[in-house]
Amino acid sequence: MSRQYRSRPGLVLDVDRSTAPVLMHHGEQLRLEKLPAGRSRVIYPPEPLKPIEDPDAAIRDALENPIDSEPLRELLHADMVLTIAFDDISLPLPQMRRPDVRQRVMEAVLDIAAEVGVDDIHLIAALALHRRMTEEELRHAVGDRVYDAFAPRGRLYNHDAEDPDGLVLIGETDQGEEVQISRRAAESDLVIYVNLNLVSMDGGWKSTATGLSGYQALRHHHNVHTMLHSKSFMDRENSELHKSNWRQGEVLAKAGVKVFQIETTVNNDLYGDGALEVLGKREWEWSARDRATFIGLRASLDRMSPSLRRRSMQGWRAPYGLTSVQAGEVSAVHEITTRHVFDQQIVPVTGQTDILMFGLPYVGPYNVNSIMNPILVHCLGLGYMFNMYRGKPLVREGGVLILSHPTEPEFSPVNHPSYIDFYEEVLTTTTDPEVMERDFEKRYAEDEWYRHLYRTGYAYHGVHPFYMWYWGAHALSHLGDVVIVGGNPEAVRRLGYRPASTLADALEIASDTVGHQPSITYFKNPPLAMADVS
Repeated sequence: MSRQYRSRPGLVLDVDRSTAPVLMHHGEQLRLEKLPAGRSRVIYPPEPLKPIEDPDAAIRDALENPIDSEPLRELLHADMVLTIAFDDISLPLPQMRRPDVRQRVMEAVLDIAAEVGVDDIHLIAALALHRRMTEEELRHAVGDRVYDAFAPRGRLYNHDAEDPDGLVLIGETDQGEEVQISRRAAESDLVIYVNLNLVSMDGGWKSTATGLSGYQALRHHHNVHTMLHSKSFMDRENSELHKSNWRQGEVLAKAGVKVFQIETTVNNDLYGDGALEVLGKREWEWSARDRATFIGLRASLDRMSPSLRRRSMQGWRAPYGLTSVQAGEVSAVHEITTRHVFDQQIVPVTGQTDILMFGLPYVGPYNVNSIMNPILVHCLGLGYMFNMYRGKPLVREGGVLILSHPTEPEFSPVNHPSYIDFYEEVLTTTTDPEVMERDFEKRYAEDEWYRHLYRTGYAYHGVHPFYMWYWGAHALSHLGDVVIVGGNPEAVRRLGYRPASTLADALEIASDTVGHQPSITYFKNPPLAMADVS
């Protein structure tokens, strides 16, 4: 029997004495927390939208009827150079069940290319400074058919942002921002970008201008000034990051780099109707069976070793459903894509709060199949979750952010080698993003060992921990304090935050900043939602 989608909108629930305890993620573990009555509210995400019944037909229709562009078939010819770039392992979160949307899109594109007779085709995972994808991860994203047809011939590969021969400088924007892109993409007759929009920050010119670029160009927008002046990464009109990407995109277009953008959106169906279904339900609607399931799931996770918990949770594949697909001119496509993202994620919220709380889950964009280290906790909490708003921040200026996460000082030496040194050298010296940028960034960005690990292993670029710290710069300047519940005290203090053993302790600590009887907002996630704050 197929799943029934109620697709109810998001909800802001005022907490009273009868309100059930709320589910709060705590890394790979789960907690139930009772919120203070009379001054707390809970923001619940909208329920999953009903997916498109025939995704493959929708994809074909988008390719045949693109926006502000000729149909894809008319853009292809037999003797052309074609490059297909696609989003990497950082999307979606968690990974989706097979077939991945990118696989569906690429197979449709390649079928048309084969019919036209296009032979010179390369497929590039648009990593920017992220780690390389493994064979298994590439297979999951593009499917076995595509992988086996292209990878053995060296035509499916990871973008290398440190290949001196593989990058080309296109020019500069009117504000002096250098524009750099993969040489293969620059010399192609057409670049097709296959995007999966999980949040409104994704897609548009950010796909190519960032994903196929290198440090020389990325440093112009992945810097402290840009992050401080981006008043929500999820609201493009108020994001300096996006404005810079769009300026770089204009330079690419004027230089003759022709991009056919394919963007997709999915619903927020993380759990389906299986073993984890209870995690997507609102607590007061839990049945007796749901409560028993949750208690059993929580106990099982608590009994596991940290490494086993990590493998168990990272192995989950979400049954996302495709909700839209559009293709054509980059900006025109992205406008429609963003509307579809908002249709799934927006929750209207009235007024700001003194205290904003998140339970941070086990996965973020940069620890897929890996470990969420303390710098990534900072990035997920202050860079991503804090910025899931439109209009103005959920928490007032000078307010307090409370995060729940173990925050253990544990790192993957394979994926995050420069993070280890950042934690031991940079964070023991300063937590000020501007000081980090001035005194340390260049050395890490140009370090030959980090370059080697990035190019030949599965390591994030040497500069990556700096960017993850800068990602929280706007939140750091806005907040009066940050408290982490259940985190390793030494690690939490090194981040510059205050540790608390329980939520009650965290609220008491926060009272030093916001006074007694403050207003409290718990933004429940996952799945993701975006607050439209008025």
